[in-house]
Amino acid sequence: MSNVLNNILQQKLMEIQGQLPAFVKLVKDESVPFSEVLTSEVDYASIDSPDAIGSVKEKLNYNGNFDEIIELNAKKYNISSSIIKSVIKAESNFNPTVVSSAGAMGLMQLMPATAKSLGVDDAFDPVQNIEGGVKFLKDMLQKFGGNLELALAAYNAGPGNVVKYGGIPPFKETQNYVKKIMGFLSNKTFG
Repeated sequence: MSNVLNNILQQKLMEIQGQLPAFVKLVKDESVPFSEVLTSEVDYASIDSPDAIGSVKEKLNYNGNFDEIIELNAKKYNISSSIIKSVIKAESNFNPTVVSSAGAMGLMQLMPATAKSLGVDDAFDPVQNIEGGVKFLKDMLQKFGGNLELALAAYNAGPGNVVKYGGIPPFKETQNYVKKIMGFLSNKTFG
């Protein structure tokens, strides 16, 4: 059955390719051959990705290296780049197009309402997503007196839950999340 589906898919892709120009413009001032678009989708797009072309665009723009964006926001919000990288690793493993089952989007896994409140128009844009996530993390650090573990718990479960439970909420996911990031930081295995 899968061979039949693969053959149908291959045939349809060839039909689409025949109807498109030789080059497809994906990002400002850059074009790539259509065959590379297809290869990139297969090689780099997440199955969870709502926008496989978006993953190709991010690959072309950033080549999987978000250090410059991270460093800029680390300085702007006075947060260690190691913390930012650890949160990104825990949230999305540096995949800018991933969507969680709960609907969180992008590198720092922003929920739609949170993204909107932070001024993020495109949660799949690494520049906007990282800045929004770092801004939210900074807000949580300020809210919880600089306590990183509480700020991380609030990032994961919401500040209301941290306040409600007077500390890290008794949610297994949140407790594991805080431990995971603190482990990344202590072992320097975030990037």
